[in-house]
Amino acid sequence: MRLPSLAVSLLSVPFALLSAPAIAEGMTAPQYPETRRGDVVETIFGEAIADPYRWLEDDVRNNPEVADWVERQNAVTDAYLAQLPMRDWFRQRIGEVFDFARYSVPVRAGNRYFYTHNTGLQNQSPLYVREGLTGEPRLLIDPNAWAADGATALDAWVPSPDGSKLLYSVQDGGSDWRILRVLDVATGAQIGGDVRWAKFTDLAWVGEEGFLYSRFPEPEEGQDFQALNFNQAVYFHRIGTDQAADELVFATPDYPERNHTAGVTHGSGWAIITSSIGTDARYEVHAIDLAARAERGWQARPLVTGFDNMWGVIDAVGGRLFVLTNKDAPLYRVLTIDLDAADPQWTPLVAEMDQPIDGASLVGDRLVLTYLRDASSAVRVFTLDGTPAGEVELAGIGSAGGFTGEPGNPETFYSFTSYNRPPTIYRLDLASGERSIFAEPQLAFDPDSLVVEQRFYSSKDGTRVPMFIMRRRDLAEAGVAMPTLLYGYGGFDVSLTPGFSASRIAWVEAGGAYVVANIRGGGEYGKAWHDGGRRANKQNVFDDFIAAGEFLIAEGITPAGGLAIQGGSNGGLLVGAVINQRPDLFAAGNAQVGVMDMLRFDRWTAGRYWVDDYGYPEREEDWRILRAYSPLHNISAGVDYPAILVTTADTDDRVVPGHSFKYAAALQAAGLGERPQLIRVETRAGHGSGKPTDKAIAEAADVMAFLGHWSGLEEAAASSGEDVE
Repeated sequence: MRLPSLAVSLLSVPFALLSAPAIAEGMTAPQYPETRRGDVVETIFGEAIADPYRWLEDDVRNNPEVADWVERQNAVTDAYLAQLPMRDWFRQRIGEVFDFARYSVPVRAGNRYFYTHNTGLQNQSPLYVREGLTGEPRLLIDPNAWAADGATALDAWVPSPDGSKLLYSVQDGGSDWRILRVLDVATGAQIGGDVRWAKFTDLAWVGEEGFLYSRFPEPEEGQDFQALNFNQAVYFHRIGTDQAADELVFATPDYPERNHTAGVTHGSGWAIITSSIGTDARYEVHAIDLAARAERGWQARPLVTGFDNMWGVIDAVGGRLFVLTNKDAPLYRVLTIDLDAADPQWTPLVAEMDQPIDGASLVGDRLVLTYLRDASSAVRVFTLDGTPAGEVELAGIGSAGGFTGEPGNPETFYSFTSYNRPPTIYRLDLASGERSIFAEPQLAFDPDSLVVEQRFYSSKDGTRVPMFIMRRRDLAEAGVAMPTLLYGYGGFDVSLTPGFSASRIAWVEAGGAYVVANIRGGGEYGKAWHDGGRRANKQNVFDDFIAAGEFLIAEGITPAGGLAIQGGSNGGLLVGAVINQRPDLFAAGNAQVGVMDMLRFDRWTAGRYWVDDYGYPEREEDWRILRAYSPLHNISAGVDYPAILVTTADTDDRVVPGHSFKYAAALQAAGLGERPQLIRVETRAGHGSGKPTDKAIAEAADVMAFLGHWSGLEEAAASSGEDVE
């Protein structure tokens, strides 16, 4: 079972960076649309807080004035972006780089193998099945036929234990809401009706008879994209019955803020309910003996109470449960417990090491543990008594994931990727050690022409922080300073490990550098690294990112005036905050789907969960910290700012687009110099997942062209004789 799911020609000489007005020569400056200012002022903890754009918080689908504002903003932004010299080049090149066959890690059920396969530029990835590993692939689901705009996606999917049925979820327009369906694998026909109002859910089969899933109460009409999410519960849906007949398995009506997801161990011996309160990995765990269900019903037995630590059930062999935890081990360890014993006790199995565990699975008679070695994957294998049994050899700096499988069968599949290499899918027999390639991409670029290295730098307080740097090998060896795109996140225990992005490949091919800073707030070094960048320590995140930019300039990797920055979600907050604090350091920034109003973030959809990282706006101590860095509330009027492109989507119900709407309106009203502050609002898209390929390429081209224009990438490319217009 899965761990709980609660939580992109040669240059021989350096270029001379042009000044901003010279770069903008020949381009028409944007004329921002008029934005109505309201008169909302609230006194909070003794301070008068004006909120003139509060009306932009309304759902664009329900407020014509907001819809009109979005339309006018998009018209101005589209007209400006159409002038950018590299826009068409980026769109073409990103499409070329991305046009390769992509596969997911296969999942075996019975004698069938299930996996997604995208031929290259399909908007959504179809799902295939094979009868046996070498069988002929058969198309099972093609989500490209679901919507004319390609914005309805196949999300999660899980075959039943014998492979006769497939449970899958549908994501429409990028929303977090999911529609669940079951089909007959032999015929492809849907079995029964749709199951709705699932959200933040795992999917778990109970034998062949039905499945467990998590859902929220149906929201009031018109509130499905904005209302806060409370009272999540786990239900059992029996195949072929109506959703109204679903059985309530686990709920806590006295504690509506709690979240609950369900998994089932292989062999369907135990259902595991994992409960959380926010985004922190602090869980309670209950077990349901499925063999005794006829007698006891859905009786849940507490295994862990108190919401003090992370507990992730890996799988079980009989009644012996294997669990990953950070209890008394900030970098994680593995414990076991015998649920069949008269007095079950937690028993240590694999001790904490000097690197955090990032993933765990049980395959055959082996435990496969993925560790983070300075934010890059290292995979170690252990016997079921905890004895080390070697490492899985990986192809350098990168990220390994998957390792799907089950007890009793040594076959597993995994992927390996890096910044300059798309995922290759491997098959591994853990008993024999035999490894083979299941799927390897054929590429439109030479990965070896790009070099990926890791460096370390010191933050403001002396903390040693790693960063990954990808550049063209010829430019890196020549020591050329080049326009640099710096990316960061810094929150929620999320680790930024190496991954492939076609848009970043195009950026580097054009003569730029791409850098990822593994700043505090993430999970790269375990709990202490996360704690060092949240709540009262949040300023460390911004200091780390600013120090990364200063390091890149000091080391000659990028010239002064050549630094562009980018981040999404919590990373959008990061971009907004550091621009406010150091507008002189950056040439351009892209804040994607960002959390920009830190005084009201907890009022919509999933925002209430984020208090674990941000704190509570209603508490004065937390509020003053939030007030000090909130991007919306710390814009310095009249100061020269970088060029800023804010990107969001109308169906984002994770970080509602009102955050970005208000932030963009405030930027445009502040008089921030000659560089533009624009907003691009995608339609029929959400927080990121499920976005069709054509929309993803178009947005990436717009962003790269904008950042490249203001950081000097156009001249870097032109000086090498590249035709990028």
